[in-house]
Amino acid sequence: MKIKLLALVSLIIISVSCQKDDDNNINNYIPNIAFDTQNSIDTSLPQYNDLQFAGNHLVLNAFGYNAIVIYNVGNGNYVSFELTDPNHAPSDCSRLSVEGITATCNCEDGNSYNIVTGAPFDGTDGNFSLKPYFVEVNGSVIRVYNN
Repeated sequence: MKIKLLALVSLIIISVSCQKDDDNNINNYIPNIAFDTQNSIDTSLPQYNDLQFAGNHLVLNAFGYNAIVIYNVGNGNYVSFELTDPNHAPSDCSRLSVEGITATCNCEDGNSYNIVTGAPFDGTDGNFSLKPYFVEVNGSVIRVYNN
C-alpha cells in the first residue's frame, strides 16, 4: 500500500514539475509570411543552374519577408532560410547579406548566421536561429514554401 501511495505521489510531483515551454521558441520579430515558389525554381534553367552543385546557394528577393536563401547541402538535399536577422526588430538594415556560408546582418550589431544550419555564429546577440522554410525536390524543380 505504501509503495502505491509513494508511486502516486511521485507521479503527481513529476506531472506538476513538467511544464510546456513553447513560448521561448516563438520569434515575434519576423512575421509568418505564407509563400510558395511552386515550379519556378528549375535547376535546368540557366539562372538556377548553380543550385545543381553542392555548396552553392541562391538568394531570391521575391519570397519571404525580406528574401530567402536556398543552399545545396549535397546528395539532392537543400535547406532554405529567411534572410532577416531573427534577433532584432526588422529595419532598413536587418536584411542579411550572404558571403559563402555566412549570412551577416547589415546593422551595427553585425550578427552572423550559418546558412547550412541556420545557427548563429559566436558573438551574435540573441537566442534565435534563422527562420527555416520547407523545401521539396522533384527532379530538377526545387519548391520552397511556408504555410
